[in-house]
Amino acid sequence: MKKKYTVDKNQKLNTNTPILDALKSAYESPSYQFHIPGHTKGSGVLKEFKNLIGTKALKIDTTDEFDNLGTLTPPTGAIKEAEELAAQVFGAERTFFLLNGSTIGNMALAMGITRKGQKVILNRNCHRSILSGLIISGAEPVWLIPEKLDEWGLWGSINPNTIEKLLNETDNVGAVWITNPTYEGVVSDIKTISDICKKYNVPLIVDEAHGCLWNFNSALPTPALKLGADAVVHSLHKTGGSMSQSSMLHIAKNSMLDINKIEKSLKLLHTTSPSLILLASLDAARANLSSEKGQNQIEKTVKNAKYLRKRIDKMEHIHQLKMDFGFKTDITKVFVKVDGLSGKRLESILEIDFNIEVESASDIGALMLVNIGNKRSEIKYLADCLEKITKTDYSNLFHLENKKHMPMLTPKLKYNLREAFYMDKEIVKKENAICRISAEVIAECPPGIAILLPGEEITTEHLPYLTDYEEIEVIK
Repeated sequence: MKKKYTVDKNQKLNTNTPILDALKSAYESPSYQFHIPGHTKGSGVLKEFKNLIGTKALKIDTTDEFDNLGTLTPPTGAIKEAEELAAQVFGAERTFFLLNGSTIGNMALAMGITRKGQKVILNRNCHRSILSGLIISGAEPVWLIPEKLDEWGLWGSINPNTIEKLLNETDNVGAVWITNPTYEGVVSDIKTISDICKKYNVPLIVDEAHGCLWNFNSALPTPALKLGADAVVHSLHKTGGSMSQSSMLHIAKNSMLDINKIEKSLKLLHTTSPSLILLASLDAARANLSSEKGQNQIEKTVKNAKYLRKRIDKMEHIHQLKMDFGFKTDITKVFVKVDGLSGKRLESILEIDFNIEVESASDIGALMLVNIGNKRSEIKYLADCLEKITKTDYSNLFHLENKKHMPMLTPKLKYNLREAFYMDKEIVKKENAICRISAEVIAECPPGIAILLPGEEITTEHLPYLTDYEEIEVIK
């Protein structure tokens, strides 16, 4: 059967790797180094560290402006060429390579497109980096509450009608900003949401951090750039094969956004000593995903996910979140719950008894990612272990799970985020913080969804999410 991809197969796929090539050239033609980094190609590091990561990695640990590699902000040379290739593949007008993950992309967008006093329609389960950006810009969130999947203890999809209602009721809206997919893979109707935003002439920003593979296989959801979003962030390091901390920010063709303002914001936020290893990994990941080999990897990933899900469907006492429940999901993100076990207990059993590490766990279930690097043998082992767990009596094992792991509360803000963040503060015991106003963002990663925001009134309902905290920073 012929494979179907969402990439344009009539377009000649460009698998050139300009940053990787420039870095390889620098390695093969070394110079006498009298510049940063100070370890000087690995000569000045601890021997045990060098033995662990390898001499070659240290020899190519350089930053921009040296070895004819170009600069990151503004992009020049090989870095500029690599960003242009990425924009071509993802269908963007402009693509920025990001260090410090999608976090810095979200912060730059907030700084570049919103200002003090503006409103941003924002889903409750957004990543904390978006809140950080709004603290900087002074814009104020208008909370968009997705469907609650109470049985799973998760946030679901966003109703487009809710967005239209908020746009109709709210003045001075600078952007609609949504997370899609959710951390657990639930997908919203981006096309309808985009059409509504265009109707009101308001830009749509999509935090698509966990959806960078969607551009390359039709079995996966359609990427937001193809559905009318004005800007999208992708965490290539999460599922696309680049190294940790490396991501991309895409500005759409015909976007309402001012690219220059966003670039200036990135210049304020980005390090002035970017790692060429991380940038080269973005270059390599884009080239791999664009290649026939990479697309075959994604095809195998989809098949592996289908295999795992079919195995789970045949197991007693285990249940999986899937599109059969009336909403779309990303098939590669498998969220399961087991009768009689909390998600955290399931996570512990998998790790201690079977040497399996999962992406995350909540009070209800555990999230497992089927990645492009996983082999079918690994997927079979995972399925076998889940089957053993469902057939084993763990009733003699006690696990006190008093903590909630997925914030499901709607924030009640008494002050603007930025205003509260800069107010005079004091630290109090958690039990004395009830009815006080939070002065900090508390959000545990994963998934990075805020438990408390600056300016939010603290209530007893917050306490089950804060069992790891003895003190909280509040406004004086």
